Amino acid sequence: MGDTLAFELKNRAEEVSRQLVVDDNHAICSALTLMLDIHGYKSLSCETPEQALQIVAEQDISLVIQDMNFTQDTTSGEEGRQLFYTLREQQPNIPIILMTAWTQLETAVELVKAGAADYMGKPWDDAKLLNSISNLLSIYHLSKQNNQLSRLDSERMSAIKDADLCGMVFGSGAMQRCIDLALQVARSDVSVMITGPNGAGKDKIADIVQANSLLKSKPFIKVNIGALPMDLLEAELFGAEAGAFTGANKARIGRFEAADGGTLFLDEIGNLPLSGQVKLLRVLQTGEFERLGSHQTRKVNVRVISATNADLAEDIANGQFREDLFYRLNVIELALAPLNQRIDDILPLASFFVGETFSFDKQAQQALLNHPWSGNVRELENVCKRAVLLAKSSQLSCADLGLSMLQTLTEQNALTKTSSHNVPLTKEFPTQDHTVTSTNTTVEPDKQQIEQALVAHSGVISRVAKALGLSRQALYRRMEKYGLSVNK
Repeated sequence: MGDTLAFELKNRAEEVSRQLVVDDNHAICSALTLMLDIHGYKSLSCETPEQALQIVAEQDISLVIQDMNFTQDTTSGEEGRQLFYTLREQQPNIPIILMTAWTQLETAVELVKAGAADYMGKPWDDAKLLNSISNLLSIYHLSKQNNQLSRLDSERMSAIKDADLCGMVFGSGAMQRCIDLALQVARSDVSVMITGPNGAGKDKIADIVQANSLLKSKPFIKVNIGALPMDLLEAELFGAEAGAFTGANKARIGRFEAADGGTLFLDEIGNLPLSGQVKLLRVLQTGEFERLGSHQTRKVNVRVISATNADLAEDIANGQFREDLFYRLNVIELALAPLNQRIDDILPLASFFVGETFSFDKQAQQALLNHPWSGNVRELENVCKRAVLLAKSSQLSCADLGLSMLQTLTEQNALTKTSSHNVPLTKEFPTQDHTVTSTNTTVEPDKQQIEQALVAHSGVISRVAKALGLSRQALYRRMEKYGLSVNK
């Protein structure tokens, strides 16, 4: 649960709760309630144990200040003792401050052992009493808040215990909330867009949505838009008739037809060209499309889940992505945070990747937590697999992981500093005749960098794309944007 919810729960508890003063002396009740009111507390008072028990039963009382004797000329403290134990039965967690002009040490020790929060004599010291009240209320509200949070967590975990999480391993509140929302929308038929950086687990979230949907027994077709050749992309999605293009010797169905009645997962949706976006929009609106080379209109009923690591708002502003398609795809957004913002997921994931045979020493655990994980869960998995292969013992160290405490802290600080100054991270790719400086995959290459890479790699698109950290389709789109060509 987040800090915001915890803060709201604490404030809500403090706003409605009151402090109760119980004393047979009206003057003492008035003095104590006035002192509490002056210092911002909301108090009330009564003069008999019976009234006190009724008030505690009916109202939200966060602290009780009670006398030990309620009958004139009585000094045994037995009445206060009985009231204390009865209050404890009704409300075990309420802090109770005992006050008496007649101090019986044995009774005080007994009741403190039984859970009395404090024991003071009359006349009391205002400063000491107020300090005790402040501390006890802070502890009480924190305990109450923790109990509420634990109950909410228990309810949430109970809600997902019967869900199919597809092997998802997590420990962070951020991932918990993402999964909660995924399960909530799974049983509807609305389009879902999963956003987040590469390697963060977007495909796993898509699996969870499908596995818990009403379509879980229906076809679930996955398409990586970025991995499909641009000239064959529409044929892959919508199918093609024989002779529709060179090499099309027979008719083929597209992914939409294959997913009819089920779900289609479109990964890297930001790489879909504008011509494909128009057809996709039509399918989402009407369910209708035509195969390439055919005039026959076909109709399908498909739920679409999409995923992207791109900033589609920026692509819309640049005219590279249709705004109407974006709103069709993004009915519900499941935003997946990078791994370095889900620190509580790192060690559970690492333990899962290395298996039960291996463990991490304390320095290795700290190195895992400090590392920036620019490659997210995918990078973590690779590091763990390599460590298992090279390890000389079952307890893995920083050396086994290829990480060091100093290295990871330095990288984390550099990443934070670079991000705060909006300076692109760079690395050099050596070639036969040139060294090309390329931006990190999270930074957009500009026209000059693309031109340099084209020259350095002799126009070989696959090498240029790799050097710039882009897919070939993404590189083609940027070349078109800047008016560049291989021969230029």
